[in-house]
Amino acid sequence: MTDLQIHRPGDDSLRTLTLVVYGLYGLSLFIGVTAIVAIVVNYIKREDVAGTLYESHFRWQMRTFWFSVLWGVLAGLTFWFGLGLVIGGVAWIWYIYRVVKGFLFLNDNKPMPY
Repeated sequence: MTDLQIHRPGDDSLRTLTLVVYGLYGLSLFIGVTAIVAIVVNYIKREDVAGTLYESHFRWQMRTFWFSVLWGVLAGLTFWFGLGLVIGGVAWIWYIYRVVKGFLFLNDNKPMPY
């Protein structure tokens, strides 16, 4: 068993928080502002999850957010060339994949891969 899998006091609330953040990211597919709330929570609570299994999930969530922003900007810049729809569509599918994969790993109490 690794250090990240040791159950510590307060881990249940961190697990719940991580699940809520995944929910906010998932909900952002319909209500975009929830992703902003989620990334703010990620940054505020980042120190609390340090050294736990949830640290890898927070890193995964934060990378998902920032790469989605990057892909969204790229899709917007190339929209007039017709390429933006393709980039946006692929980014949308990638985003769903990342949120679902993260949730499934959390459900199995597994850290996210680097």
